[in-house]
Parts: sequence; C-alpha cells; structure tokens
Amino acid sequence: MKTMNDADYIELYANKLKEDNTIFKQQKLLIESQMHSSKATFKNKFGTKNFKENARKYLKEVGLI
Repeated sequence: MKTMNDADYIELYANKLKEDNTIFKQQKLLIESQMHSSKATFKNKFGTKNFKENARKYLKEVGLI
C-alpha cells in the first residue's frame, strides 16, 4: 500500500468536498466556534479597553515577543 504525503491528503479532501460539501459545512462550523471561543477567552483575559496594549504586555512577560 502506498503511503500518502500531505499533497495526497489535500487532494483526497478536495475530492471528498466535491462529492459531499457537508464536510466543508462541518469544518466551517468548527472553525467559527473555535474563533468565537478564542475571542471570548482573550477578551476576558485582556479586557476590551487597551486590548492590544494588555496583550503585548502579557506576550512580553511570557517571552513570546
């Protein structure tokens, strides 16, 4: 059996989407849910006022910037 590389998986996924786009709808819902959750998490952590300033301060503290 041939092992698949990343390009093979992308092609397989694209073909599956052509056959049945409910997969795309599921992925879209999942990604939107994750984005909403992340937005809420960061809003709670850094607030809405001075969000960028607070986020940069935190990222500097943990050594990411």
